[in-house]
Parts: sequence; C-alpha cells; structure tokens
Amino acid sequence: MLTTLNVRNIVLIEHLDLEFSGGLSVLTGETGAGKSILLDALGLSIGARAEAGLVRAQEQRASVTATFDVNKSHPARALLDENDIADEDEIILRRTLSVDGRSRAYINDQPVSVGLMRQLGEQLLEVHGQFDDRGLMDRRTHRAALDEFGGLGDLADETRTAFNTWQMKERALADAMASSERIAEETAELERAIEELSTLAVVPGEERELAAKRTLLMNAEQLIDAVDGAMTELDGTDVVSGHLRNAARLLERVAASAAGRLDGALGAVQRAHVEVEEALHELQLAAADFERGDEDLSSIEDRLFGIRDAARKFGVEVDELPNRLSGLEARLAEIADGGSSISALRDSAQTSRAEYVSKAEALNKGRLEAAARLDTAVMKELPPLKLERALFETQVVALSEEEWGADGIDRVEFMVATNPGAAPGPLGKIASGGELSRFMLALKIALVGVGTAGTLIFDEVDSGVGGATADAVGERLERLGAEKQILVVTHSPQVAARGDDHLKVEKQSEAEMAATLVSRLQDEDRREKVARMLSGQAITDEARGAADRLMQRESA
Repeated sequence: MLTTLNVRNIVLIEHLDLEFSGGLSVLTGETGAGKSILLDALGLSIGARAEAGLVRAQEQRASVTATFDVNKSHPARALLDENDIADEDEIILRRTLSVDGRSRAYINDQPVSVGLMRQLGEQLLEVHGQFDDRGLMDRRTHRAALDEFGGLGDLADETRTAFNTWQMKERALADAMASSERIAEETAELERAIEELSTLAVVPGEERELAAKRTLLMNAEQLIDAVDGAMTELDGTDVVSGHLRNAARLLERVAASAAGRLDGALGAVQRAHVEVEEALHELQLAAADFERGDEDLSSIEDRLFGIRDAARKFGVEVDELPNRLSGLEARLAEIADGGSSISALRDSAQTSRAEYVSKAEALNKGRLEAAARLDTAVMKELPPLKLERALFETQVVALSEEEWGADGIDRVEFMVATNPGAAPGPLGKIASGGELSRFMLALKIALVGVGTAGTLIFDEVDSGVGGATADAVGERLERLGAEKQILVVTHSPQVAARGDDHLKVEKQSEAEMAATLVSRLQDEDRREKVARMLSGQAITDEARGAADRLMQRESA
C-alpha cells in the first residue's frame, strides 16, 4: 500500500507531502488544477520515463519519493533480495530529475537502474488510464492474470519446470548429436593409431638395445679384423702366448734350485700367461658373435627408425609408446558407448517432452475453463458501466510447437468489441479512453485479488458518463477499495461521495508563478465539494441536500 508521497519541484508543485490510507481515495479538482501532474510525479517514482520539462521553472532539480508498506511475503521483497538491496520495514522509491534531463533512481536509499525501479514499481502499483503500457494493458500479463484467477498457479509452475527440464535434455541431446561426427572421426583415428602401435609392439628398453646392435653391426668388419689381429699377436709359438709358455717352462726347470729367488718371477709369468689365455678366450667369443650373422644391419635399422618415427608422431619418447597405446585404448573404450548415450538422451528427452505436454494440456484445459468464468464475470459488470453493447472475450489460442514455452502451449489475450457484430480486438486499440477505463474497472472487479500490486490508480475512469453509470462506477470502485488501496481521479460527484478519503487538487496563481496545492477535505468541506460538483459554481441548498443524500447513502 502507498503510504506517503513527497514531491519537490515537479511542474506546478513546489512542495507537497501526502499521506494515504487504505480503501478508496478520491482526487478532485478543476481541469488544469494539476491532477495529472500529481500522477506524473507518482509515475516517476515507479520508473516512468523522465523528461526535463517536469522540473519546475527556475529550479535545477526535482524529486519524488513514494513509500510503500507491504507484507513480508510480498514478491517485491524477493526482488529486493535478488538485487542485494536492504529490506527495510517499508519500501522507499526515490527519483531525482535534473533540469538537463538526467535522472537517478534509488530504492531504500541504494542507487539502482530505472529498469529495476520500474520492475519493482509494477509489483507495487498499477495506473489505469494514463500509462497504457502497464498492468493489464500489457497483453504479456494476461496469461499470468488468468492463471491466478483460475487458481492455476501450481500447475503453471509445474508446467514451467517440466518445460525447463525438457529443454535441458534437448540441449544435451543436441550437443551429443552435434559432436557425434567429431566422435566418429576421433574413433576412426584412435583405431588407426591403436592398430599401428599394436603392430609395432614396442617394449621398454628396445630402442637402446637396437641402437647398440646397430652400432655393433655398422662396425662389425673393423671389429673382426681387430680381433683376428689381436688373436694372431697373442696366440702361437712365435707370439706372446707362446713366449710366455716357453718362459714359464724354463723357469720351472730351475726354480727348485734357486732357493726361492725365482718364485716371484715364475708366478708373474704364469699369471701373465693365464691373462693372455683369458684374453684369447674373450676374443674368440667376440669373434663368434661378430661372425654369427643371425641379424643384419638393414632389419635392425628398419625397426629402430620405425619406432622412433612412431614416437615423434605420437609426441612421446620411444619407451612411452606402450603407455600411449594404453591411453588410446582407454579413450576408445570411453567413447565406445557414444551411440547408446545418444539413444538414452533421446529417450529421456522424449519422456520429458511427454511430461511437459501432459502438464501443458492440463493447464490449457484449466485456462479455457477459467476464461469462460472470467468472461461471464466481466460481462456481468459491463451493462451498469454503460457498456451493455460491448463484448469481452478471453482468447486462449493454441500455439505451434515452435512457439511452445515455459508458460505453456497457448497464448492468452483479453479482447473487446464495443459494437455488436464487430470482431474483438486488443483492449487499447478497440476501446476509446472512457470505455477503456471502464473496461479496466470491470476487469479489475472480476480479477479482484489477482496480481501483486496493492495500489490501483484510475485516472478519470468516469469520463463521459454521469447519473446511474457514474454511480455504478463509484460502487465498483468502492467495492475494489474493500480489497485493495484505490486512488481515483474523478469529476463525478457520485464517485467522489464514495471516497474514504478526499483530496482536493487546486491551482493558485501568485505574482510570479502558479502553484498546485493538495488539501485533505473533512466532513463539511467534503459536502461542499460534492455539492459544487453537482451544481457548478453556485452551490444551492438543493445541491447540498443532494450531496448529503449521496454521502449518506454511500456511508450506509
């Protein structure tokens, strides 16, 4: 509920502080007094477009502050929490406007965007008759309003959840399908690599062994010549081995008679002979290896160069090729069930779609039933509002599957026709200004309790009507006032007489500049104002009597 409105330097309003209560508050005043200015100021506080022309002449800055009192469970408080705005006992919206056209928005004294202020304002207050893009004049709100009217909120939430789940699974399936070609290419590449490495069958240490063999085979001829030469030099009667044998025999013959003096020399010669024999044995073994011929240089090099090429290709050392093979086999196993995963994703998406369709069809049925009840309720309100020839129709139109969304499989729009036989059309395009306001009043009566906004403002809803029709307008505004806070700008005494609170808007001209003033009327002043609205400039006793009867009837 709007509790206070503070206006500074808006057009003709220099300084204004208003307090509001619940129920029906009426604002009356002569044409041009500034009632629309007051609504312009209030519009600024809830995010309406700011224009430099709203700043009072000779002033540099204007400001508007609106204070709202809402319960702790109101959606507006959740919006504050989502945007990290301090949640006070009251919600205070403040807007400043400079003479250069720049404006700033604040919620609970925290700077915010005008868009956020507008979003919050729409949850707190609706204006009908001036801001035609707000509230139920925006067809995007019709579906939610119908759902709330029909008690379909839980089913609508379930439908939204089912849709989001379905879309999530469709995206997962689409991602899997989009990558299927890449996976197929990767699989083929993995299979080729695995076959190549499996054929190579490299074992750790093989490179070093092959390199050593290659070196040996490349120098085999030179090695054999050297071994043969060494053996020739060591073995035979005229070479080292033979000389050592002869020397040992000579010393052995005389060693016994040398009193041990030749024992050292004999031992050394014998050891030398043994070492030479050992060297000959090793040379013989080496010569046998060099001359074996069971591996040739060509095959060794083919293998060595082949495994080195594979190592470069796969970006690892030769000894890491077996590990690389294991990794490739693991990756192939990981993606081997890609086809079955896609199939599972497709089945899951189809199941989720069916769940969504089931919920959406139930919601559609509920909307059709609620639409019929809403149409009946609104049509019942039209004749007393001088709209007896008009038609109100809630259209629930099926959408193509491409248009399905979180809100269901249908589009909801409130349509009207003001002349018999005419095709229904959108509210704002078919109804004139006065008709539009009365349509909105009838719709609000039918939808009382629907929507989060606790404050409704009707701007001249009684325009162009009088007598019984104006009385019907007042009766319905009073009825709405029992459920919500209603502010109405009116020229009708029948409406003004029903107000729980009466604010008089007037313009006073001073020497330098005109100013708009707002005063709260009490008892006798209210009677006089209603009487003046009945009789014109000169208030007669008959007018006062009629005013008494109106006010007494409305208070009864």
